[in-house]
Formats: sequence, C-alpha cells, structure tokens
Amino acid sequence: MKRFAAAGVAVLLVLFAFTGCGRGTEQNNQNSDTDKISVVTTIFPPYDFARQIAGDNADITMLLPPGGESHSFEPTPQDIIKIQNCDLFLYIGGENDQWVRKILDSVDTSNMKVIALMDTVSVVEEEIKEGMEEEHDHDEDSGHEHDGDSDHEHDSEPAASDQTGTKDNETEEPEYDEHVWTSPQNAVQITKGIMEGLCEVDPDNAEEYRANAAAYTDQLNKLDGTFKALVDGAVRKTIVFGDRFPFRYFADEYGLDYWAAFPGCSTETEPSAATVAFLTDKVKEEKIPVVFKIELSNGNIARSISEATGAKVLTLHSCHNLTKSDFENGETYLSLMEKNVDTLKEALY
Repeated sequence: MKRFAAAGVAVLLVLFAFTGCGRGTEQNNQNSDTDKISVVTTIFPPYDFARQIAGDNADITMLLPPGGESHSFEPTPQDIIKIQNCDLFLYIGGENDQWVRKILDSVDTSNMKVIALMDTVSVVEEEIKEGMEEEHDHDEDSGHEHDGDSDHEHDSEPAASDQTGTKDNETEEPEYDEHVWTSPQNAVQITKGIMEGLCEVDPDNAEEYRANAAAYTDQLNKLDGTFKALVDGAVRKTIVFGDRFPFRYFADEYGLDYWAAFPGCSTETEPSAATVAFLTDKVKEEKIPVVFKIELSNGNIARSISEATGAKVLTLHSCHNLTKSDFENGETYLSLMEKNVDTLKEALY
C-alpha cells in the first residue's frame, strides 16, 4: 500500500517473532476439530471466489473488514498469525501489497500455498489519461519504503512524460493496475487458479472443488455475455468517474472509453479545479447522463460534476470491498456485478 508505514510492519514482525507464535497452535487445533482447511484472503474478491469454490470445506477469513479502506489498512499481530497458520493464502500481488510480501518473507510458508491473483491473469500498466489527477510526490513520506524499490517515483511525474529514469538514473519499473477481478473473464482465470490451489492443499475434496469451480465459471461466463450484449447495443461507449477508476480491465474487456478524476490505485482524494472542470466539460460535450462514483466513496467529486451538468450520480461497484450491511446481507461478486448491469445501462443508453 502506497501509504502503508513500513516501519509499522517491521515492528509487528519483531513483536511476532518474540511471541514465539508458530504454525500449529490455535488454528491447527481448530482445523483438527472441524476437519476444514484454513483460507486467508486480504480483500473481498478472493474471499468471495474462494467461498464459492470451497463451499463448506474451508474456514475462510478476510483480513480487510467490510467497509474498510485497503489503502490505509494495517495488519494486526493476529492477522500475521492467521496468515502463518493458514493452508491457502490469497492476495492481489500489486504495489499495494508490499506489506504482504514483508510478512511472507518473515514467516514460514513451507506448509501453505500462496497465490497472488495478478499471477493468474495478464496484467496491464496503470494508465494516466488526459485530465486525470496524478498522485503527488509526498516528500514527507521519504520514510516510505517500497520493499526495496526506493527508486519508484511514479507519484511525481506524468506517465506521458519522456522521463525514463529516476533520480538515481535507474529505469523506473512500471506500476501495474491491480484491479484484475473487475473483468468477469479475468475472474474465470482467477477462479481456476484458486480451485487448483484448493485441490493442492486438500486433495480429498478436489472433485467437489472442480465441480463448484465449473458451476461458478458458468455463472461468470453468463455475466460476461450480459455485459457484452449491453455494450454492443449501447448508444455511447464512454463513461465518466468523479472518483478513482478501478475498472481498467473491465473497460478494456468491453471496449469502453473513460474519463476519471484519479487512476484506480491513487490515494489522492482532492482533485484540482482543472480536473473537475475537464470532467464537467466532457459530460456536457458528450451529453453523458451519468457520472459514476465507486463504493465507499464520499461522492463529493461526482456530486460537484452533477450539479454543474445535471448528470445523475450512480455507484458502480468495483467489488474491492463492500459495506458491513452488504456483507451481512450476503452480497457477492456476482450480485454486485449484476447490479452494475442495470447501472451501466443508464449510462450507456
């Protein structure tokens, strides 16, 4: 996570080491009692995919609480113990997961299966489009560490610039968009990867995992077909976000163009007047009827654009996380994406 305090992780890991907490204590006793494997995930998409495939054969834990913001999430010592004691650990694998890699490097992973979702699909670099507010270079976070990648300076220069090096004259590594699950076809590939991981750690139930994954894949393919038909018949193919844009894979999959205030992984919340004016002009010029915000957003930017244009403000679910009430009411990746079908129709027709 871009704003995650690396020193905090280090302190937690030192405390963890001194407690002598090792694999085989509380969690293993629980597993031996329930005969279930333990699956730990960082955020909602892998959590939901895992529970669709594992059924009742696994105890599945999501570290990020419903309603929580992943960009400011800090694991507790209990979270580290959960990771070390699990059979299957699922995380996204992008820059925002630097904290995960610090933990994995510091615990015994020999008896667990670890899967990064970004390793199961083809990834694309995060995109900075015209009018988009870029992440500012926070010099005050010189205490920031990027797990050894101290030469990352993507926050300070536009992607479109011809700068190819950093202040250390080293090549800047690309930053990849992490929201891989927003494309249902990517979700199919992620499902396959999780199914294979479950079969590896729990071969006794492999047949059930394969059957569940096949049934779930059918549902994902049906959702994909619905989105394709919706976009194919649309009168416009452009969407506007007064917010971050975590839908790059979704837009690429269905041939949508977009304008947004921030890229998907930005930690910025206050756009410049120029960014708001740019998006407002786009809505007016292209007669776009809807301006989107994402879930858990305060919606201030979208409302500002709406007031200036008359466009309706609607929420498009990236499924990155969900509210506590949605979680308790049993919302899933599929149910949230199905809501997106109706919402997107208002914007494109």
